[in-house]
Amino acid sequence: MPRSNRTRDPIFFSPNATSTGRRQFLGMAGAGVLATLLPGCGSDSSDSQSYPQTVAMGQQAIQQAIDSQTQPVAAISIAMLKGNDVFWQQAFGVSSVPSQTKATIQTRFNIGSVSKLFAALAATILQDRGLITLDTPIIRYLPTFTMLSPEYAKITTRHLLSHSSGLPGTNSRNLFTFAPVPGYAADTQAELANTHLKHLPGELAVYCNDGFTMVEQIVLAMTGQSFASFVEANILAPLKMANSSYLTSVPSDGSFSYPFANGTQYQEFVNAYATGGLSSTPGDMMNLAQMIIGGGMFQGQRVVSAAGIAQMGTDQTTGLLINPSPEWRWGLGWDSVRQPALDAAGVLGWEKDGGTAFYSSEFFVVPQAQLALMVTGNSGYDARKLAETLVLSALKEDGTVASLPARVSTTAPSAASGPGIVNAGGIYGNSDSPFQVIANPDGSLQLNQWAGAKRAWTPVGAYQYRSDGWWWSNSDTASYRFAVASGTDANGNAFSYRYLMKRVVPGAGYAYLTLPVGQQLAALTPLDNAWQQRLGTQWTLTNDSPTAVPIVIDGNEPAFLTTLSELPGYVLYGNTDLRYQLFVPLADDRGGMSVKVPGNFGRDLYEIRFASASSGTTLTLGSSIYDKI
Repeated sequence: MPRSNRTRDPIFFSPNATSTGRRQFLGMAGAGVLATLLPGCGSDSSDSQSYPQTVAMGQQAIQQAIDSQTQPVAAISIAMLKGNDVFWQQAFGVSSVPSQTKATIQTRFNIGSVSKLFAALAATILQDRGLITLDTPIIRYLPTFTMLSPEYAKITTRHLLSHSSGLPGTNSRNLFTFAPVPGYAADTQAELANTHLKHLPGELAVYCNDGFTMVEQIVLAMTGQSFASFVEANILAPLKMANSSYLTSVPSDGSFSYPFANGTQYQEFVNAYATGGLSSTPGDMMNLAQMIIGGGMFQGQRVVSAAGIAQMGTDQTTGLLINPSPEWRWGLGWDSVRQPALDAAGVLGWEKDGGTAFYSSEFFVVPQAQLALMVTGNSGYDARKLAETLVLSALKEDGTVASLPARVSTTAPSAASGPGIVNAGGIYGNSDSPFQVIANPDGSLQLNQWAGAKRAWTPVGAYQYRSDGWWWSNSDTASYRFAVASGTDANGNAFSYRYLMKRVVPGAGYAYLTLPVGQQLAALTPLDNAWQQRLGTQWTLTNDSPTAVPIVIDGNEPAFLTTLSELPGYVLYGNTDLRYQLFVPLADDRGGMSVKVPGNFGRDLYEIRFASASSGTTLTLGSSIYDKI
C-alpha cells in the first residue's frame, strides 16, 4: 500500500479504508495494497481426524484467498489447537513469489501486534520475580524517563499494557524497514521527553504502541538484558518456539515469507520489538496457547504464574473515566478479553490481532473450551472473519455451543423521529482525518470527511435517524450516533466531550462494534502571524533510514500545513502517510494535540515543533525531522 507504514487497529473501524500511511499498523490486519502478490499453491498439513468440517471449511476459504483474481494473497499459514492436540496445521501459497517456493508450516511471518502478548508476559514474569509490580509508577524503574506533562510520573506498567498510559501513540521513525535499525526503544523514550501526554494516565484507553515499547526499556533496566534476549530466554525457549525470533539482525537461517512489491522481493524488519516485532509460525503460537490454557504451565514447566495469566485476561477498562464504547474490553496485551463474536455465542474468548506493512494475523484463545487458533499471512485477506468463522465452527462441531449466533443486521431499520442535533454539527477531529457534520433542518445529517489529496471535504453520505437510535444511510452498512462524555478528571477539572460514534459489523458478522471516530472541536482565536505564514508550506522527511519501507516503496511524499475555514484557530498537517491531524498552537514554535478520542481514532497523535537550522527551518513531528521545501 502506498506509504503503508501505519500502525492501526482494527481495519473495520477505518473511516477511509482506502487510505494508508505509517501510523496505522501493528494492531490492524491491513488491507495490503503493498503486497501485490502472485497466487501460489502448495501446503503441508498435520494428519488429524478432528474437526473435519471446520478444517474443510478453512481449507476452502484460505485457498479462495490464495487464488483470488482481484487480490491474490501469496501465503497464509494456520494452526488450531484443542487441549494439547494441534489438530490442524497447514500452510498455503508461496513464501517467495519470484521463485514460487512453497510455504511450509516452518515458514515464519511477521505477526505484528500479536507480539504485544509477549511484552505482557515479560512484565508479568518480572512481577513474578519481584522485580516490578504492575501498579507502581514506572519512574521507579526508569528514573531517566520524563515528559513535559507532570502527570507522566503516575504512569504504571499496567497503563502501558492496557493502552491507558496517555503516551502520544507510535514513534513512526524507522518502524518498518528493509534492514534492521537498532535503538528504536531508546529513540522513543528520548522523544517522549519532548512531548506532553495526550490524556491523564488511566483516564481513557486508546490504542498505544509506544506503551509496549516502553516495556522494552523496563526489561532492560531491571534485568540488564535486551527485551529480545529476555523474551527468547524466558518465553520462547521454555515454550520450544524454535521457529520464532525477533529480527534484530539479518537472519542467517530459517524459512521466511518475503514481501514482494513493485517487482522486488524484500525482507521486512519491525524494529519496535515489544509492540510488533516477533517473527513466528502458527505452530509455535500453539505452544503459547497451550501455556495460556494451562495457566502458565507448558509441558510440566511453569513459565509464568497462573495469577499473571489471569491478570492478562482480566478486563482492564472497568475503571476508565471516559469509555463511550464499553463493549471494547482491553486485557493486558489482549485486544479483547470478551471477544464479541464468541460473546454472542455465550463463550468467553480472548483475541489479539496484528498487522505490519505486509502481513495480517489473528490469535484466538478460548480458555474454557481449551481451543486456540492462529492465522497469519500476507495482507489482503480478512483474518478476523476467517478466525471468527473457524473458531465458532469448531465450538459447534464439538458441541460446546448448540448453534451459531444470529448474524446482526446491516439493513437500515424504519425511520423514526429523532432528537435535535443542531448542537452536534461542526468539525470532529481525530488522528486520521477530520469529519464534518452538517445538521439539516429535517433532522437528517450530512457527513463529510477531509480528503487530503484534494484538500477538500468529500461526502461520506446522508444519514437519517432510525428506530434503533442510530443514523443510517440506505447505501452504507455502518451507522452513526453521538455520545457525550462528561465529568471531572483526576486533576479536578470539569470536562465534556462530544463524540461522533461509528457502528459496524466486522469479521463474520455476529456482533456490532462501535468506536468514537472523532471529537467535536470548538473554534479558537484566529491564528497569529507566525502560524499564518506557515500555511501552504510543504515539508520533506530527512532522518528516516534509507531502508524505511515508505521511503523505498513510495518515495518521500511531502507533508503540508493548512487550515480549515470552518474551524478557526487550528492547523491541519499531514499527507497520505501521516494522515491529517488538527493541531492547537501552544506557542509560535509548537503545536499541540487537540483531541481525546478513545479506542482507535485518537491514537498516534503528535506535537509539532519548529526550529531554525543552518539549512533553514526544521519541523519535528515525534522523532521525525522535516525540512521546509
